[in-house]
Amino acid sequence: MPIQIYYKNKISIKNPSNLVLFVDEKFSSSPLKKYVSNTEYSFVSDLIKTKDLKKNIASFDLSSKKKIILVSIKKNYTNSEIENLGAKFYDQFKNSKISNFYINSNSLPGGHDNIVGHFLHGLNLKSYSFDKYKSKKNKNNIIINVFGKNSPSLKDQLKFKAIEEGTFYTRDLVSEPGNILHPDEYAKRLNSLKKVGLKVNIYDERKLRKLGMNTLLGVGQGSIRGSYLVTMEWNGLKDKSKPLAFVGKGVCFDTGGISLKPAKFMEDMTYDMAGSAVVVGLMKSLAQRKAKVNAVGVVGLVENMPGGNAQRPGDIVKSYSGKTVEILNTDAEGRLVLADALTYTEEKFKPKFIVDLATLTGAIIVSLGSEYAGLFSNDDKLSNQLINAGEYVEEKVWRMPLNKNFDKLIDSKNADMQNINYVGGAGSTTAAQFLQRFILNKTPWAHLDIAGMAFSKYGGALNSGGATGYGVRLLNKLIEDNYE
Repeated sequence: MPIQIYYKNKISIKNPSNLVLFVDEKFSSSPLKKYVSNTEYSFVSDLIKTKDLKKNIASFDLSSKKKIILVSIKKNYTNSEIENLGAKFYDQFKNSKISNFYINSNSLPGGHDNIVGHFLHGLNLKSYSFDKYKSKKNKNNIIINVFGKNSPSLKDQLKFKAIEEGTFYTRDLVSEPGNILHPDEYAKRLNSLKKVGLKVNIYDERKLRKLGMNTLLGVGQGSIRGSYLVTMEWNGLKDKSKPLAFVGKGVCFDTGGISLKPAKFMEDMTYDMAGSAVVVGLMKSLAQRKAKVNAVGVVGLVENMPGGNAQRPGDIVKSYSGKTVEILNTDAEGRLVLADALTYTEEKFKPKFIVDLATLTGAIIVSLGSEYAGLFSNDDKLSNQLINAGEYVEEKVWRMPLNKNFDKLIDSKNADMQNINYVGGAGSTTAAQFLQRFILNKTPWAHLDIAGMAFSKYGGALNSGGATGYGVRLLNKLIEDNYE
């Protein structure tokens, strides 16, 4: 349901309907006197005394045409908890017939910074829906009028909007079906991001073959669609300082190739490009909020299909790095896409660090479910920054082990390495260990396995099910706190 927010210096209606006021955790009514009439105050005060207020949001009908809605804010609430409260507000009123709300920011209790901004941020994130292909769309709008001295600044309004639009763009990309968002279409959409200020370069199959990106090309060679590497650069600093690099797996549909997946739940493999979508959404956010940082996003776009020209189990390919890989399972394809993308990113851009994101392994879901992304890294500082950012925005990561002793599980008798561990066990770790071999110059690097986080059947605090957009807010916070 679309949300429209209007910020006003003062209320233009003397007695607004559906007035939203903030109160403390005890629902103390005395501060409300200055915002409502004496009659309304007496009525609400009496109801507060008699009503069992266990929830954070209480709604009181003053008449058939007017409500007063009280939102309880605890002193120790974090920004994430306030965002979750905004999401609960949306859930409570999304199916009501109310279309207009008036938020009086003057009513805020002390001790909090930018409550209204975070409250509306959570409300907006929760309101997302993907109804592009439904013949009957929900045309109802919720209009929120915000007034008072504690409204977010214009700078904060623009920042929240940029993060929301980046997250929504990620969700849109992940939600698209495979017949629409194949690599050819995806590359076209990324090219259109030039209009927000990103420098976009698209490398097609001819260019990739010339560069020697054979592990990436091998994944897509069974498809009638093209394979691409796309780079997106944002230069928010006037100097030529090293950029921050983000790399994403963009397998637009993953059948498993010749190592075909089971039919059950294969339809979910439309979101096997979620890692790339996070990188794209992040880069769009950075451009729209004019982030004071240099950053580059790199995505490998392929479709993994069985076919007469498909890669076979047992094939040996030479990567962009020069290292050779024996393909034992064509369904372990994401690491092959990332292998070439990682080495190219490190060599071409010489970044401060590289963070890659991928729906890489089902094993990480066995380990961490849908509560944490798996974090693998060669750098403690970068790991701690990601952990702290994840805790702050509630897009959590859990660090998993990397160790040279795992290398023997992916060493090949016929090539430099093999793309799976046939012994069994440590599926997520051996995949990360494989990726680490393509970081050649000891660049600080982190791999986020987001297989359990990119898509939700049941929804979460700030999403209503489907594509979550996990990662955009996490990486934005990483940048905001440590590199701007």
